[in-house]
Amino acid sequence: MKRSLATALLAAGSLLGCAASAESIPVPPGMATAIFAGGCFWCVEHDFEKLPGVIEAESGYIGGKIPFPTYEQVAHGGTGHTEAVRVIYDPRKLGYAQLLDHFWRHIDPTVKDRQFCDKGNQYRSGIYYQNDAERKLAEASRDHLLKSGRFTRIETEIAPAWKFWPAEGYHQDYHRKNPVRYSFYRQACGRDARIEFLWSDR
Repeated sequence: MKRSLATALLAAGSLLGCAASAESIPVPPGMATAIFAGGCFWCVEHDFEKLPGVIEAESGYIGGKIPFPTYEQVAHGGTGHTEAVRVIYDPRKLGYAQLLDHFWRHIDPTVKDRQFCDKGNQYRSGIYYQNDAERKLAEASRDHLLKSGRFTRIETEIAPAWKFWPAEGYHQDYHRKNPVRYSFYRQACGRDARIEFLWSDR
């Protein structure tokens, strides 16, 4: 399988093969969490951390068949996981519906098993609800988009939140630790250009 641009960048920087993070980021009292997948988790993490009311966003893996997956395993495909982000937010400042709106506007919901330049089931987009209230809001937001006529189809899956496995430490806040590599990846992948095309009021 063709390696993704992100995998190639990591290999060039000799980062593959490191052990996975042992524990998730603790959730402060009074805060809530939400889980989304939108392709490369570096980008999804960065996009959510810019949203007022988000305390932290954590890269990881969800939906797979094996415990304690590594980036190398997931990137090669076949484990059933997708790259995902667990968002920690303040529900007094930000609602789940607002998170959903932000999510949709930072992905391409029209494609299956890929996002931008990254192809494969491990890059599928998804909303992973943790309770029935989240499920209803997620389904309503998808249905609203379809009724708006902006898209004729939406391939983003809406499914129960399986176990979230935090990604290796070098993936967390990658945009801050490696800003040059991150910027190159994001531009070369065409993420922002595609989002602008999909969501601009043309």
